[in-house]
Amino acid sequence: MDVTVGESIVLPCQVSHDPSIEVVFIWSFNGDVIDLKKGVAHFERIGGESVGDLMIRNIQLNHSGKYLCTVKTTLESLSAVADIIVRGPPGPPEDVRVEHISSTTSQLSWRPGSDNNSPIQIFTVQARTPFSVGWQAVSTVPEILSGKTYNATVVGLSPWVEYEFRVVAGNSIGIGEPSKASELLRTKASVPVVAPTNINGGGGSRSELVITWESIPEELQNGEEFGYIIMLRPVGSTAWTKERVPSVESSRFVYRNESITPLSPFEVKVGVYNNEGEGSLSTVSIVYSGEDEPQLAPRGTSVQSFSASEMEVSWNAIAWNRNTGRVLGYEVLYWTDDSKESIIGKIRVNGNVTTKNITGLKANTIYFASVRAYNTAGTGPSSPPVNVTTKKSPPSQPPANIAWKLTNSKLCLNWEHVKTMENESEVLGYKILYRQNRQSKTHILETNNTSAELLVPFEEDYLIEIRTVSDGGDGSSSEEIRIPKMSSLSSNGIPALEPSIYFLSVVVIFYCFTIQPLTR
Repeated sequence: MDVTVGESIVLPCQVSHDPSIEVVFIWSFNGDVIDLKKGVAHFERIGGESVGDLMIRNIQLNHSGKYLCTVKTTLESLSAVADIIVRGPPGPPEDVRVEHISSTTSQLSWRPGSDNNSPIQIFTVQARTPFSVGWQAVSTVPEILSGKTYNATVVGLSPWVEYEFRVVAGNSIGIGEPSKASELLRTKASVPVVAPTNINGGGGSRSELVITWESIPEELQNGEEFGYIIMLRPVGSTAWTKERVPSVESSRFVYRNESITPLSPFEVKVGVYNNEGEGSLSTVSIVYSGEDEPQLAPRGTSVQSFSASEMEVSWNAIAWNRNTGRVLGYEVLYWTDDSKESIIGKIRVNGNVTTKNITGLKANTIYFASVRAYNTAGTGPSSPPVNVTTKKSPPSQPPANIAWKLTNSKLCLNWEHVKTMENESEVLGYKILYRQNRQSKTHILETNNTSAELLVPFEEDYLIEIRTVSDGGDGSSSEEIRIPKMSSLSSNGIPALEPSIYFLSVVVIFYCFTIQPLTR
């Protein structure tokens, strides 16, 4: 029989005999008796008294050989022989060696392992470096057989990188186990060929040109004493300035020269070098030199208070040029002490924005503010301080004694005027907030009076609350009132059941007015 490793087979062994005679089946493998009573791994006797078939489960390579079935009685014995060949993937190649190594190639030799009864059809060379994740197949030239030794040349390697190799064999059955790894060897050094990318920069101080790039990984440095070459010149110039950056890990260089004018464009190239020589240069990038801080303070700064906790600072934009410094945005400073010793806030805005709303302030408090421009070099001078007093706090008492009457689709509301404390802003009017349920959109109606009329289709219950309006902002809201839908009311608008729960005052007087816009 010819089988593949891992399969399960049955070797038949049957005999015809006189039923009165007892027979015994004995199996031998390569001359040694198989003791089936001990439960030997892989072997199992199957069948009845006259059947002595042998089952071999998950057959292995070492099960190749001669199997003998012997049938014995008290009178005689007979036997039959079967030869089994188990074929499997090749064994691991042996004695993998690096015979020669250059900067990009390596010549290997090895001896094949066992073919496991199936001729070896292919060898695959795999390589690994300290930077790779696992083993990877590499390109090779065709294998050359020299006696019982195979040779192959691995190509496409990186210079100055440590490699180790192993070989895997394959046949028609499959791919075998890999060989042991070769000795770890480093390829020869060579001139670096990969140029840096992402050339950028800018910023820095006056008379500086800051240049940045993406550093080259170690596996592409190709040799010792690796570094970077910086080539730069002002736009329009023909002469290049050359600088060397010897640090392997560098990704930034600052060129300083007092003759550099602020925000001047430079052509920049970044290259690489090592002990073997200078390598490639990147393409040209335009990088601007450092700039001066803005020289002018914003004019026309003003501030106004919108509420007890909010003020707005505004100013005129600066028309900048190279002499007065570029403006990237503005910085608003604000504080409460006239001495400006304790700045409590600093907010930046980008571009040409010339107003900034500041919130979270204290009520009835004097705030000072000034504005200054900024760019990559820093901030410029501040504008003269301006100040404003925030509004008094909004009324703390909510509208009280709210009463309502619903007739058809007309809802009349009435409440008491809210009296404010001395440290609170005067009431300018009221806001009525109403919605059909807690999830629906809230509508707002404003009035100067203490009564209002709403024309709404009451197909559902309505939720209503009223709050005060003042210079200091909105005051406290009343408790939420639920107005039942029309179907639950009597014809005159009075609740059909439990009327007392819909009135928030003992004495109720209804007035309906036309709503006037709120003026401030």
